Amino acid sequence: MPSTQIEVRRSYGRENEVAILDAVHDALVVAFAIPPEDRHVRLVVHEPHRFAVPPTLTTSDAYTLVTVDCFAGRSVDAKRALYRAVVGRLGELGIPGDHVTVVVRDIDTASWGIRGGQAACDIDLGFDINV
Repeated sequence: MPSTQIEVRRSYGRENEVAILDAVHDALVVAFAIPPEDRHVRLVVHEPHRFAVPPTLTTSDAYTLVTVDCFAGRSVDAKRALYRAVVGRLGELGIPGDHVTVVVRDIDTASWGIRGGQAACDIDLGFDINV
């Protein structure tokens, strides 16, 4: 059950913002083999002056940062697949691939409280995190 935050430097309009959320979630379903209903994705829109980016970007307002907090256990290959899937899906929405950064933060299941305050290591998650 990754918890994912997408940060952007401009508003895209409701339909496009939902499409961005869907694109990143779909990439997680494919690359990390999470259940499709396991959806924990949020979009944060920053004022450009509050979100500095490299001046070398051709379309700085399209810069997109995707941060995925997830249970430790995903392989490097699964992470590579995630990076490609996120960039590919956001590219379909007009966001240049070189304007996307994906950060995966692995968190031990003992350090994640879910389902009424239980440690994730103490319950059956219903899916494999070792992909």
